Amino acid sequence: MNTDASTIEAWLEGRVVAYGKVDIGSFTPETPLAELGLDSVYALTLCGDIEDRFDLEVDPTIVWDHPTIRSLAHGIAGRLAAAA
Repeated sequence: MNTDASTIEAWLEGRVVAYGKVDIGSFTPETPLAELGLDSVYALTLCGDIEDRFDLEVDPTIVWDHPTIRSLAHGIAGRLAAAA
């Protein structure tokens, strides 16, 4: 599995669209997650998806610590690199 930040970023964008919060092309990787409808339920769901996809345990606060898709992708990539 490719775990570089750009691949993770694309996957995260797909999750945002799949959750039905926004349409593809209506946001950028730098759009704050809060502007994309992020709430506590969405954060928990996203964390579960991250754990399942990358076999990486994450705390829901990761989405508050990394408030954009790009920042979150880099945070996940860094954790994966540290775990390798």
